[in-house]
Amino acid sequence: MKRSDALPELLAPAGSRAAFDAAVSAGADAVYLGGPGFNARAYAANFDWASLRSATADAHAAGVRVYLTLNTLVFDRELRDYLLAAETAADAGADALIVADIGGASAIGRTFPEIPLHASTQMTVHCTESARVLAGMGFRRAVLARELCRDDIRSFTANAPLEAEVFIHGALCVCHSGQCLFSSMVGGRSGNRGECAQPCRLPYSTSNGRGHPLSLKDLCLAGHVTELIDDGVSSLKIEGRMKPAEYVRAVTSVWRRLLDEGRNATPDELRYLSGVFSRSGFTDAYYTGKLSPSMLGVRTVEDKKKSASSAAPETQEGKRAARAPVPVPYSCRAHASDYRPARPVLRPAPLRYAEFLEPRQITPSALGAFDMIFVPLERFGEAVAAGLSPKGVSLPPVITDSGMPEVRQMLRSAAAAGATDALVAGLGQIALAKEAGLTPHGGFRLNVTNGESAAAYERLGISDYVPSPELTLPRIRDLGGRPVPMIYGRIPLMLTEKCVGLECGGCRTCGKHSLTDRMRKVFPVRRAWRHRSLILNSVTLYMADQPQALSAAHIGGGFSLFTTETPAEVDAVIRASAAHLPFPLSGEYRRIARK
Repeated sequence: MKRSDALPELLAPAGSRAAFDAAVSAGADAVYLGGPGFNARAYAANFDWASLRSATADAHAAGVRVYLTLNTLVFDRELRDYLLAAETAADAGADALIVADIGGASAIGRTFPEIPLHASTQMTVHCTESARVLAGMGFRRAVLARELCRDDIRSFTANAPLEAEVFIHGALCVCHSGQCLFSSMVGGRSGNRGECAQPCRLPYSTSNGRGHPLSLKDLCLAGHVTELIDDGVSSLKIEGRMKPAEYVRAVTSVWRRLLDEGRNATPDELRYLSGVFSRSGFTDAYYTGKLSPSMLGVRTVEDKKKSASSAAPETQEGKRAARAPVPVPYSCRAHASDYRPARPVLRPAPLRYAEFLEPRQITPSALGAFDMIFVPLERFGEAVAAGLSPKGVSLPPVITDSGMPEVRQMLRSAAAAGATDALVAGLGQIALAKEAGLTPHGGFRLNVTNGESAAAYERLGISDYVPSPELTLPRIRDLGGRPVPMIYGRIPLMLTEKCVGLECGGCRTCGKHSLTDRMRKVFPVRRAWRHRSLILNSVTLYMADQPQALSAAHIGGGFSLFTTETPAEVDAVIRASAAHLPFPLSGEYRRIARK
């Protein structure tokens, strides 16, 4: 978006009416909140529709905008209720909806084209290419991934056709938002559906001992206010819908003062903010690009004592200048009852795909067992050099603007070396694959949980897709299109921007570490492109001995993911799968739920 001389919008959280009032009185330009359902903070107080209508009217009278979060993944049978929630929010006066589900967004855009849409950080928007796709779907703004450095944020604001909203204060997830399955797979509480149990805050044992290798300090960019203003960020977002009103008032007041005065925080103001709430202090490491173990932190007894005794500096009070009331910007011309589902073309041909994290795992048996084999793009050359000649590449899960030139070059090289297909992990990667002449296939990171999403990706050029691992067999059955469900492998639970290996024993061996939880479950850690980390499940998904259940769900093929297996174990899995035999390896395994 073109830079503006106007100050960025200050966007504050509200998990209750008290927090809402605190945000407005402390000087927020806009407030975001959740309604009765479909929001990523299911355990916040949230608003019912009557209280939302009342709060929105009060906010508009004070010149403050209100954004409603509908930022969870949605199942097929929930889509009408999801549309009804969007319609009710619009009728209550919400200025925009923050959404995470690409299918849900497509349904809203088709039924209620008047409603402004903002892409949630759960959509993992980290590049200009993704923004171009979203703009084509009617989005006006994207909440950027919190892992972006300043250069990538600046590239986005200069080139993307959407407004940029940036988190500037509050809790940090260690996993890229929208890519975390830890709470869902291990605890049965889906972070993608607002129920995260925060396994990242728990202790784990590593070769370095016991500690909290996944718990990050809170984010604070109050030392970079002038840069954020200069770089054209449209909205500065404070995290905290689970925080009390006192927190919202204190943090919003400081940020209001800093914006109005066009300056960075003083040491006294930073100490005050840390005293309000922090986990062993703050971090700005993602923004500055200085990733290190110093980013880690937990909420200590000393932190709590500091909060109890924290006193505001004299410059703390900030008040937004009086503004004209916000007019109601639109009215819906349709109703949720008018919604007609978009379904992908049913193409049930059985497909057998496999992805290997390491080329050395690809055996002669594997080459004959699968219709398509994918290897990480950055390792495709190794596979070719070893004489394996796979036809598929899997793109890195995260590609920022600064990484695009390297990825484009790797794609050109892979295509020249014989690659024909690409497994994509994000909205912006579909065009990249096509640009290189490769056929794009949708990976599980696209979070397809409903037929609307499958249809949306089909329109964008996806030939088939791996559904979300969070789906049950009946939900996979109902998707339509050409799903290739994951039926074997250790499901990646987290994708971290920082190297977890640093906390597990050092970077030289960071691809061979593990985390052990309190129940003695062992989670392998593997290195990803650009020194990111993959944390894999402690148990392996295995469905080959359930042919009747797969057939009942219209699953004739499937997707296998090989991560930690030796070549001999790969062959054992292939033999057992072909004969529908029990799980052939040591260790625990799990199945896809049947209900």
